Amino acid sequence: MLTRQRKQLILKKLKKDGQIVAKDVSHQLGLSEDTIRRDLRELAQEGLLQRVHGGALPASPAVVNFAGREQLASGAKIAIGRAAAAMVQHDQVVILDGGTTTRELARHLRHDLRATVVTHSPTIAMELVEHPSVEVILIGGRLFKHSVVAVGAAAIEAIAQIRADTFFMGVTGIHPEAGLSTGDLEEAHIKRALSAAAADTIVLVSAEKFNAASPYVIAPVTEASGIIVERSVPNEATEVYEKMGIVVTRA
Repeated sequence: MLTRQRKQLILKKLKKDGQIVAKDVSHQLGLSEDTIRRDLRELAQEGLLQRVHGGALPASPAVVNFAGREQLASGAKIAIGRAAAAMVQHDQVVILDGGTTTRELARHLRHDLRATVVTHSPTIAMELVEHPSVEVILIGGRLFKHSVVAVGAAAIEAIAQIRADTFFMGVTGIHPEAGLSTGDLEEAHIKRALSAAAADTIVLVSAEKFNAASPYVIAPVTEASGIIVERSVPNEATEVYEKMGIVVTRA
């Protein structure tokens, strides 16, 4: 079997099953695990899957810069942002992650809301400049231009002084086994710190991020109190998260 044919079979199986186990594929094709692992490594280099221990998972297409993410599933992000905004109550302290979906959350906060928003994203802060009754606390640090957020030791130190009600987290991948993940190591550290600073963490998940994985783990999915998904995600796909005690909200 040609290499190209093997890779096509691997991608077809990944799409069908949602994961690849290298040992199983090697048995099915009568090839060595080393051959399959090499194929997985090359496919990962092309951005077509995410390698994990023993195999591979779907790669999230959301690991692109801020401008690129603006083009992905904008209608779904608006719906998710609106649903998340409805969860914010008067007098709460909430943390908004950086990203295009959380920007929709900021845009849809009701006009009469009295609350405090903590964010490490200048983009989010700017969305709230004209909001009359929302106090904005902007976490500083080194600007990570890819995602337009502050990262680094200064940001971690400032986050440690916050005690918030809810953190609305953006991710590039969520998977019941691979956990919550993102495409940058420093961002993973920041998101983990922000989650630790809040009583509850709500993860905002558009369809392209669902059951996908990125290189850097933020936390196990059980660290999330709830997830907000778009309506197109099948019920059977969310059952595993609900069995873990995670509240699933459809937007």
